[in-house]
Amino acid sequence: MAERPVVIGVAGGSGSGKTSVSRAVYEHFKGHSILMIEQDFYYKDQSTLPFEERLKTNYDHPLAFDTELLIDHLNKLLNYEPINKPVYDYAEHTRSNEIIRVEPKDVIILEGILVLEDERLRDLMDIKLFVDTDADLRIIRRMTRDIKDRGRSMDSVIDQYINVVRPMHNQFIEPTKRYANIIIPEGGQNHVAVDLMVTKIQTILEQKSFL
Repeated sequence: MAERPVVIGVAGGSGSGKTSVSRAVYEHFKGHSILMIEQDFYYKDQSTLPFEERLKTNYDHPLAFDTELLIDHLNKLLNYEPINKPVYDYAEHTRSNEIIRVEPKDVIILEGILVLEDERLRDLMDIKLFVDTDADLRIIRRMTRDIKDRGRSMDSVIDQYINVVRPMHNQFIEPTKRYANIIIPEGGQNHVAVDLMVTKIQTILEQKSFL
């Protein structure tokens, strides 16, 4: 077994393309020991709250996440211990009873809107990326996702974007850009930036004798 796993943090606004970037890296190194952890899976359990209260959840605020559990799970993976990753039910606005068993790997991609916001998470990362995409593209992507995958209406998505998503992005997400080692404009569509990032990661992995 080689030394401590490599952790790659990928942040960016909702709809920025950070998942596409993460997937591009994952697919490139797929034949090797690699896994992906999505911050979205770590929203807090709200089963003790009435459904009406859950509907008021601000999913773009740092306090919406169970960051303590995420840090605990990341530390376990860094020690080559398996974890039981939670699953979030967006229809019920709380954590589901399902869990996903995740075995440790040599490369961990941690992806989410606020993975660079908490200093404790940043300290566990070897590479920090920020996917920077124009707001008009982000709102269109978010609208498509929430209507198709999460059963939302167009009006509710637009209302949430204006009153919650945009102010939260400006207050909490955009400022984390300064912590990034690499900023990728236009997300997964920026193939040159993704290729450069993959090359950099490959060099680090070779130095750590993972490849």
